[in-house]
Amino acid sequence: MAVDRVPVLKRCRSLGLDPVYLGIDKKSNRELKRANRKVSEYGMQLREKQKAKFIYGVLEKPFRNYYAKADKMGGQTGENLMIMLERRLDNVVFRMGFGRTRRETRQIVDHKHILVNGKCVNIPSYLVKAGDVIEVKENKKSSARYKEILEVTGGRLIPAWLDVDQENLKGSVKALPTREEIDVPVNEMLIVELYSK
Repeated sequence: MAVDRVPVLKRCRSLGLDPVYLGIDKKSNRELKRANRKVSEYGMQLREKQKAKFIYGVLEKPFRNYYAKADKMGGQTGENLMIMLERRLDNVVFRMGFGRTRRETRQIVDHKHILVNGKCVNIPSYLVKAGDVIEVKENKKSSARYKEILEVTGGRLIPAWLDVDQENLKGSVKALPTREEIDVPVNEMLIVELYSK
């Protein structure tokens, strides 16, 4: 399995991204030493794609597959792509506040701590549907790890398309997200332009 080992803050600096979108509240004190070069159109498109891949923790091949699926769906390809990325199980668990970062929630899902509609799901890329009930396994709820996580994520804003009971580590998907409800700073139109060449 491929693993991205680039330091997170360094990658955020190079993409011009705030680490808060990854669930990290550290700030980098270093300035990015970049010559005042004009970025080409291709360079801007590539940066937007890299930003989306980095935020959601998706590698190139699965990202391309998401794009192909989004292209076949009706409506705007860019919006469909962002909605599919937002529906990933690891992202939904992060949005519910059951993990500090998307990487941590990916690990929580991998380690079989999450139930979807009463069944154990350990696939981070599983796409949730409207009406799905997501919860942490009963025997894991009392662990110190989740108490620490809830202390950190207690004040985090939960999107309107999710309904969460943080005391019982349980939540449900009220409806699928719309593009307006996704607060990720990615211009998906540039990604569509990049892939449609």
